[in-house]
Amino acid sequence: MKKLFWVGIGIGVGVLVARKLNEARDLASAEGLNRTIGRFSDSLHEVAEAFRSGMNERETELRLALGLDETPGPDHN
Repeated sequence: MKKLFWVGIGIGVGVLVARKLNEARDLASAEGLNRTIGRFSDSLHEVAEAFRSGMNERETELRLALGLDETPGPDHN
């Protein structure tokens, strides 16, 4: 019974290692590198857009609080 348990553990570890090696090979290829850089670029654009949006909202709040704008307009970015 113990031997069967350890054989099962060995097979499971072997499968996990094989999958990780395949992932590493895919990432090392040109297409994998392009996908990784594309994902990073998309994430960076999302963060920058969220930052700009928050900055514009805060600027509108401050302008209203200081009385520089009467009402928030749709053309104020």
